[in-house]
Amino acid sequence: MKKVRKGNFGYISYEKKKRLLVTVGLFLIPLAIYVSGYLYHGTTKNLLTVVAIVGCLPACKSTVGVIMMMMQKPMKKELYEQAKKAHGNLTGGYELVMTAYEHTTPVNAIIVCGDQIVGYTPDGKADPAYLEKHISRIMAANGYTSVHVKIMKEFRQYLQRVSAICERQDHYREGIVFTPDERYPELSRDELIYHTLLAISL
Repeated sequence: MKKVRKGNFGYISYEKKKRLLVTVGLFLIPLAIYVSGYLYHGTTKNLLTVVAIVGCLPACKSTVGVIMMMMQKPMKKELYEQAKKAHGNLTGGYELVMTAYEHTTPVNAIIVCGDQIVGYTPDGKADPAYLEKHISRIMAANGYTSVHVKIMKEFRQYLQRVSAICERQDHYREGIVFTPDERYPELSRDELIYHTLLAISL
């Protein structure tokens, strides 16, 4: 199974398989301990049974992650191709699942250019205004106080907006003073903002 990094197309499908396999493995370990203890002692009343029960805790925690990821739908390839074309050379990603205090929101495509963050969510029940405020607060806490966030629910409008930004990149970066981060000197300002978005995604 080829690894797909967060922010790349195919990430959700990859994470579903990976998390499921990890969870099964985490359950098999305490099961093996339990069976070994029973076969050796001839009864479940032994120390290995306690170890097996405690050993189920990481597996249970991992199960929550599996359930959360199973609820997400991968981005359709044709939509990805359209978004990729519109993105051009802009910094951005795909198939993110943004986490907030109250709920998670799928963001199938997102770009960063200067002080502009534009994303597309396929979730008809999503509250773009809530997610915009949440991302803005996170950005402000990381020193990006002037960032403007726009989350769209219409894919066609998203493509149009991103294409327009891509054509006028210099305009959206004009006047922005940027000091490279000492921890990541190789990253541009757009890339640093994008990595902050990845940090608040599943």
